[in-house]
Amino acid sequence: MKKITLVFSFMSVFLLEAFSTARLQIIHNSADAAAATVDVYVNGTLFLEDVAFRTATPFANVPSGVPLTINITPPNTSLVSSVFTTSVTLINGSTYVAIANGIVSTSGYSPATPFNLYVYTAGREAASTTGNTDVLVFHGATDAPTVDVAEVEAGAGTIVNNLSYGEFDGYFELATDDYALQVQDETGAVTVAAYEAPLASLGLQNAAAVVLASGFLNPANNSNGAAFGLYVALPSGGALVPLPNSTARIQVIHNSADAAAAEVDVYINGALAVDDFAFRTATAFLDLNSNVANAIAIAPGNSTDVNNSIATFTYTLDRNETYVVVANGIVSASGYSPATPFNLYVYTPGREAASTTGNTDVLVFHGATDAPTVDVVETLVGAGTIVDDLSYGEFSDYLELSTNNYEVQVRDETGNATVACYQAPLAALNQAGNALVVLASGFLNPANNSGGAAFGLFVALPTGGALVSLPTCVDVSVNDILNLNSLNVYPNPVSERVLTVSTSENIINTVVYDLAGAEVTTQIHTNANAVVNLPANISTGVYMLQVKTANNTFTKRIVVE
Repeated sequence: MKKITLVFSFMSVFLLEAFSTARLQIIHNSADAAAATVDVYVNGTLFLEDVAFRTATPFANVPSGVPLTINITPPNTSLVSSVFTTSVTLINGSTYVAIANGIVSTSGYSPATPFNLYVYTAGREAASTTGNTDVLVFHGATDAPTVDVAEVEAGAGTIVNNLSYGEFDGYFELATDDYALQVQDETGAVTVAAYEAPLASLGLQNAAAVVLASGFLNPANNSNGAAFGLYVALPSGGALVPLPNSTARIQVIHNSADAAAAEVDVYINGALAVDDFAFRTATAFLDLNSNVANAIAIAPGNSTDVNNSIATFTYTLDRNETYVVVANGIVSASGYSPATPFNLYVYTPGREAASTTGNTDVLVFHGATDAPTVDVVETLVGAGTIVDDLSYGEFSDYLELSTNNYEVQVRDETGNATVACYQAPLAALNQAGNALVVLASGFLNPANNSGGAAFGLFVALPTGGALVSLPTCVDVSVNDILNLNSLNVYPNPVSERVLTVSTSENIINTVVYDLAGAEVTTQIHTNANAVVNLPANISTGVYMLQVKTANNTFTKRIVVE
C-alpha cells in the first residue's frame, strides 16, 4: 500500500509536465461502510490509492485548464468498478477543497443520500491574516437536518445559519483561540451536539482548516455506521482530527434502600453506562456530554436493554460544570412506609477536591426515607450545628472543614432529641484535600420497610466505589451517661503514655480505639484501679477508652499529646 502523500507527489510531477496547475485537497467523508477505503482515478490513471474514511490529502498541484475525469472505486479494483464518476475543469492558479460524501450502498442507510464530490472553489491553505485561523465549514452528515452553529465560549453567537447537507459555509477568519460550539437545529432552539474547538491547543495559528459534520446522528438506522461528530481536516492532510465533545463532570451515588433496586443498570442515551450498580456504591466522577439532553434510565440489574428501565430522567448539563447525582427512594408498590417515590437528586456545583488546600469539603444529603427533618451537630471540637433543618431529598451546602477527626450527632429539627451519633474521622481516613458526600442512608425503622438496611451515615469518595460507613459513637449509651461520674481517668490529656483508671467496681478490661474504630490496645484487669499502658508509638490525637466492668460498659475520650 502506497502512502497518499507519496502517490500524490508522484502523480503531480507526472501530470505537471504537460499542464498548468491548480491546488487541490481531497477529503474522504463518506460514512458508508462500502466506501470505507477507496481509490481515486484521474483520466483513467490511478491517482490516489486506499484513501480511508475521515482522512484528507495534503494540498498538491493538479492539472488545470483541461477536463479531468475522476473515478472513485473500491480499493484494488479497476475503473469498471467505479461507484462514482464526474468531470471537472479546474482554473489555473486556483485552490480547491473537494469532499467525497454520501452513500453508495443500495440498502441499509436512511436517508440513502447519493455519493457525490462536493467542491469548494475558493480554498485556502493558510490564514488570510497573520495570527488568525481560517475555518471552512461543511455539512456532511447525511441524516442530520439543516443546522445552525453557535459559538458559546467567546460569545460570538450564531456563526453558521441554516446550513444544509452538502453545503459549505465560507471561511471564518478567527483569532486563534479555544472556542466552544453548539450544533443546533435550524430554529436555534434545540442543541443537537456540543463541541470544543481548541484552535490554539491544536496549533492552528496561521492555518486554514476545514471543519466537517461527519457520520450519523442515528447509527442504528445506518448500518451501525460511525457516530456523528465534528472533524477537522488540516491543510497538511492525514487523519481528520475529532473535535472533543463539550462535557460536564458527574458522580452518581446509589442510595435507594429498596430491595427491588439493590442492584441496577444505568443507561445513558440508550447505552449501558454502569452495569450492576449496587446499593451504597458510587461511580467515580465521569465525563458526560453537556448542553444536550441526556436520557438517564435506571433498570434492574442484569437487564438486557434500556427498555427494561424502571425510571427515566432527562437532564441537560452545563458545559464544564460538576454534578453530584443521588439515586434514592422507593420503587416497590408495597412493603415500605413511607413509600417515597424513586428519584434522582441533583446537586450543582459539585466538587472533586477541597476548595482550600489541606481542608476536606463535605456535602451532606438526607436520603433516609423514614427519617424526619434533622439537624447535624458537631460535638467533639465544639463546632455546634453544622447542618440545620435538612429534610429528605435535600442537600446541604459544602462544609469546608479542617481535616480533623469529628463527632456528629443527628438530631431532630428542634435540636433537642439525638437520633444517632457518629464519628467522622476525616484525618484518620486521610481525606485531606478531598471533597466528600455524606449521606443519611437506610431506614430508622427497618421493620416497617421490608426489613431493609438500617439507618447510618455513609461517605461517597470522589474516586467512587463502596460507600464508607461512619462508625457510631461508642459513648452515648444510657449506661455511659449514668456512670461517667463514677469513672476517673487521669492524666487526660496524657503525655507519658500511661493512664490510671478507677471506678466503683472491679474493672474486667480496657480497650483503646482510634476514631476510625480500630483497636489500639486491649488490657485485662482485676480490680477497681487499673493502669493502662499505651503503645510507645501511639500517635498524638483523640482516642476512645472503653472500660468494662461486671455491670457496665462505658467510654471516655482521651487525648494523647
